[in-house]
Amino acid sequence: MLTLKLLRENPEFVIKKLAVKNFDAGDIVHRIVELDKNRRALQTELDSCLAEQKQKSAQIGVLMKDGKKDEAASVKAEVASLKEKSKALEEKSETNNSELDSLMVLLPNIPCDLVPEGKGAEDNVVVKMGNTIPDLGPDALPHWELARKFDIIDFDLGVKLTGAGFPVYKGKGARLQRALINMFLDINTAAGYLEVEPPVMVNEASGFGTGQLPDKEGQMYHANLDNFYLVPTAEVPVTNIYRDVILGNNDFPVKMTAYTPCFRREAGSYGKDVRGLNRLHQFDKVEIVRIEKPENSYAALDEMIAHVEGIVNKLGLPYRILRLCGGDMSFTSAITYDFEVYSAAQGRWLEISSVSNFESYQANRLKLRYKDEEGKIRLAHTLNGSSLALPRVVAALLEDNQKDGRIVIPEALRPYTGFDFIG
Repeated sequence: MLTLKLLRENPEFVIKKLAVKNFDAGDIVHRIVELDKNRRALQTELDSCLAEQKQKSAQIGVLMKDGKKDEAASVKAEVASLKEKSKALEEKSETNNSELDSLMVLLPNIPCDLVPEGKGAEDNVVVKMGNTIPDLGPDALPHWELARKFDIIDFDLGVKLTGAGFPVYKGKGARLQRALINMFLDINTAAGYLEVEPPVMVNEASGFGTGQLPDKEGQMYHANLDNFYLVPTAEVPVTNIYRDVILGNNDFPVKMTAYTPCFRREAGSYGKDVRGLNRLHQFDKVEIVRIEKPENSYAALDEMIAHVEGIVNKLGLPYRILRLCGGDMSFTSAITYDFEVYSAAQGRWLEISSVSNFESYQANRLKLRYKDEEGKIRLAHTLNGSSLALPRVVAALLEDNQKDGRIVIPEALRPYTGFDFIG
């Protein structure tokens, strides 16, 4: 959430920057500024009224003690009138502040200066490419056919048990999932990330804290009876560990990693782009989360990008790194880099990771702060990244490594799988 101070002092700057995200913020920002002005004026008037009420209430006892009953009665009437006035001011303030709060959450995060303008994926900027795209020939099979051929992923059984988008991994397919999760966690912890195992259901406050609510409510699975939400990413519970926390100046950096299954409704998804593992309702993902001082967060972002790139290189997958344009960024992000791997049999790029800096946007919602060297309370910066999301990694691994009628497991992954090939 943007700060009121920023909106109050630089409303036109906010409007201009949010236009990079193709978000027309003019009416909302101007109304927020007006409501904030009203909020402060009402609070000043209420404080003055309450102070006068307190002063006159103290006079009543003195007047009664001095036998001045008529004067005391007059002051009592004034106090009663002040009570009515303060009550009216409190109600007016509550109405004003309620509208203010409801508008504040409608504003997305401001993109940083590095973010290019653009309306969608076609305007993203490729900043790096790595590894060679394999030439598989005309007989190459897409991963869903390979999964059926080697009986390692059963999409039809998933439909029977739950529905589309909930595959069942079998045999070496299940072992491959477990191997990738363990490999990713081991690489992350070796880099200094603390492994945590969070709940996969969160409350409404946690969803609000990281910005999934109210923006992505329709994409989240909701357990109505308990008002819990199934996590769309480990980012939500892991970052919320530090909700309402004030860190010390020497507590940085905070680095955490977690594996969770993730749940996304993906309403409206259909067609060839969602076939097989391309888009699921339940999938496995390992996440990295960092909390940093503002002056260090962009150096941390660079470290996270290099870290994710190192994992992709260990798997030997052809990849590219994109800097997302304003129109393709998330509601909460200040800047995002996507990693995509090439799916050779499908002939298309598949996103496997987003690495983002949220600056102070999430921290303001989370009330995640720290004391600086001078003891001043400041908002921290939050960052996260997928390291990695499994479904499309598996899709590319299966397709890009098919050779001589079997699938060759990347060498770095073999100590985790316990086998060198499938088939």
